[in-house]
Amino acid sequence: MPRVQVGMWVKNEGEIEMVVMSKRFLVEENWQVQGLRMGQEMEAHYMLGLALLQRQEYAEGIKALEKALDLGRGANPASYMVEEIWQELAKAKYSEWEHLSHARIERLDVLREACVKALGSQRMHGVSRVIGLSNEAEGDPEQLKHLSEVFRKAAEADIPSEVPDHLCCKITLDIFRDPVITPSGITYERAVLLGHLQKVGKFDPVTREPLNQHQLVPNLAIKEAVRAYLDEHGWAYKLN
Repeated sequence: MPRVQVGMWVKNEGEIEMVVMSKRFLVEENWQVQGLRMGQEMEAHYMLGLALLQRQEYAEGIKALEKALDLGRGANPASYMVEEIWQELAKAKYSEWEHLSHARIERLDVLREACVKALGSQRMHGVSRVIGLSNEAEGDPEQLKHLSEVFRKAAEADIPSEVPDHLCCKITLDIFRDPVITPSGITYERAVLLGHLQKVGKFDPVTREPLNQHQLVPNLAIKEAVRAYLDEHGWAYKLN
């Protein structure tokens, strides 16, 4: 069975099949990771992720890209490859959300139509009380108002809005990807802050206090909050 060469780009269905089959073979053999440099392993996961996404195997493709991103951040968080992997991952996550969102909207539309028909039928038969609605609801218009509010709330998570400020970097104003906190208590995007320290100066961009790379600590609480937010609001992946 052919093995994937690091640095090979996937171009057509035949190459996609080779990448996917070869990767799965390597996974079963634990990738012989000891013989791979971190950069090679990162690129291998990255290529596999792209191949799987072209096959519309979103779950496995996203998993491979997330692994590549973790490896890239461990090797060089400010590298162009980390940015490239993130962009592909964000597009995949957005596509996955878009697909699931459309399915949810269709289900809600079907359910809404059924509820409206049920209300109309009950009204025709002189039923004044609807299970699940307030006893104070007076007449069909009021009941429809309550019904509309219920469905509006159900669809709220899929409607784009403003991302909370505490989940965004103070420099880029984008939602965090890899947040780190400084001794001053301010959280920044790691790659952006590293770029500032290397190109502008070794000081905190906001407080101007002296700052070195070794003082940066991953902000795991914010990272988890961002993950939870994106899980519920997949549209936010497109903002980056």
